Amino acid sequence: MTAMHSRGAERLLGVAGSPHLLLVEDDPGDAFLFEELLSEAQPGVRITVATTLAEAIDALRPDIQCVIVDLSLPDADGLDALRRMREYAPSIAVLVLTGLADAHVGVEAVAAGAQDYLVKQDVDSALLTRAISYAIERKRADESERQLVEARALSRENARLERGLLPVPILKDTTLRHHTRYRPGRDRALLGGDFHDTVETGDGAVHVVIGDVSGHGADEASLGVRLRMAWRTLVLAGHTGARLLDTLDAVLQHERWSDEIFTTMCTLTIAPDRRSARLHRAGHPRPLFFGPGGVEPVADEPHGPALGLFPGVDWPALDLELGDAWGLLLYTDGLIEGSAGDDYLDLAGLLELAKIAYGDGRRGEILVDGLIAEAERLNGDVLADDLAVLLLSRGEA
Repeated sequence: MTAMHSRGAERLLGVAGSPHLLLVEDDPGDAFLFEELLSEAQPGVRITVATTLAEAIDALRPDIQCVIVDLSLPDADGLDALRRMREYAPSIAVLVLTGLADAHVGVEAVAAGAQDYLVKQDVDSALLTRAISYAIERKRADESERQLVEARALSRENARLERGLLPVPILKDTTLRHHTRYRPGRDRALLGGDFHDTVETGDGAVHVVIGDVSGHGADEASLGVRLRMAWRTLVLAGHTGARLLDTLDAVLQHERWSDEIFTTMCTLTIAPDRRSARLHRAGHPRPLFFGPGGVEPVADEPHGPALGLFPGVDWPALDLELGDAWGLLLYTDGLIEGSAGDDYLDLAGLLELAKIAYGDGRRGEILVDGLIAEAERLNGDVLADDLAVLLLSRGEA
């Protein structure tokens, strides 16, 4: 083997794809010795040699796996050489070289972020090879741990954010029972594109909304939150019915990132005497009505299209007579789009499940949880789509 190459030179001592090391050593004799030791132990190793820290920084490449740096360089000395190298190559393993009299500096270097240190006078080919392999693997482990810590921190932050965006109903009427279930289709998420909310206004009316942004992902979840908060703001400002949907349609068109994004929605305003309600459906599945006579879906007509599809459309109202004891189940299509045998569960299947559960005396959260569990049983697995269910009831229904 020839002596040390000139500035930034690279020596290919094997096939392509071999380990690539950067040796930073200003003593030609020591550099030659280390190259000999490395080639003896790892014939396929690639070595780039630099005599100063500046040369080493200039020679850094993405495929370099380990930097072996002398802590006594012309332009950097001691731990300063390590700190600067780590600054420019934070993801590369660093192995430091010290003299016999400076072994304590090697210990300090490891404490400062180096993966290992070697005393030049004690090095042989086996020790050097093990030290390089250890340094590379330790750096990989450190990097994996760092990414895991960052991912956990980000996950906790996202979870706090999503929990803060979930609705807290404004409901003072103690004669009403309010049960909700919410589950996003995304793995490890708390928030999906479905949304719901309940607000009791100063006039005694209770307003309910449930909606479903097309698609399921972080963008859809964000849009769903914006629509829900816009709905709540408009309701508290006194807007209801078709006028409210017109405004939400405008909000959707301004906030969405594609003209193909639409939102189905169902809004319900229950009168202060709790005996009647007005329903508006914008392309959304029909709610179920629970009363003394059993369970039935609300009438299919009248209704309008989903928000974001057609400009200038109407969303007509459906007036409901509730009576003294009643229940209304609002849900998104995630509940009914699972399979049930050879077909989807759909409204007919949900209605059949609800009739059985209601006839068995199930009410409130037991009824809601039972419907979801039975839909999943028929589906053979958890439901894949975002899911929101809201049950509002009064009296014995």
